[in-house]
Amino acid sequence: KDDENVNSQPFMRWRDRFLFVAEAIYKSQAETGEVKGHYLNATAGNVDEMIKRAVCAKELGMPIVMHDYLTAGFTANTTLAHYCRDHGLLLHIHRAMHAVIDRQENHGIHFRVLAKALRMSGGDHLHSGTVVGKLEG
Repeated sequence: KDDENVNSQPFMRWRDRFLFVAEAIYKSQAETGEVKGHYLNATAGNVDEMIKRAVCAKELGMPIVMHDYLTAGFTANTTLAHYCRDHGLLLHIHRAMHAVIDRQENHGIHFRVLAKALRMSGGDHLHSGTVVGKLEG
């Protein structure tokens, strides 16, 4: 998968990355005869840009896009989910920023609630991380 922080920095623009990854996937599949995949990060600063990235992924034949649903918001996630569903793409959800919401013992929202809200807003599957948590245990 793309790293959740990888978006479209000047040194690595999203379209160039999508093209590079697609080329590498097709080359690897041809060499090994195995199915390969990658989750291209469609997260962007506005919904129009996210849809543009999902369209590009679809045109490249990539079956899955990734979205950071907490940083982009539930409405953006639902809009992207509808596009993906209508165009045969799976929507992988990353939970970037979740620790700010669910790691505090005396306030916040339990991750199970966040996960259920994500499913209700259209995510197909969720990047869950490790059992003990990032940078813990």
